[in-house]
Amino acid sequence: MATYKITLEIEHLPEGPYLGTSPDLPGLIVQAETAEEVIRLAPDIAADLIQVMQESSLCHSASSWRHSQRDAQRDPETTGH
Repeated sequence: MATYKITLEIEHLPEGPYLGTSPDLPGLIVQAETAEEVIRLAPDIAADLIQVMQESSLCHSASSWRHSQRDAQRDPETTGH
C-alpha cells in the first residue's frame, strides 16, 4: 500500500464541531467534535477516498477503451483499413 503525506486544514465551525479538509486531496471532508478526533479519523477517510478515486479512474479508463474499440469497429476509417 502506498503512503501519502497530505496537508490537513482544521477549522472550528461556529456550530460547534471541527471540520478537516485538505488542499492536497479534493473531496476529503472530516467532521468531528474535537480537532484531535479529526486528526485520528482523517487517515482512514483519506485512504478510502483515494481507493475510490483509483477504482473510478480504472473503471473510467476501461470504459473509454471499450468505447474506442467499439467505435473503431463501426468506422473502418478510424482503424486505418
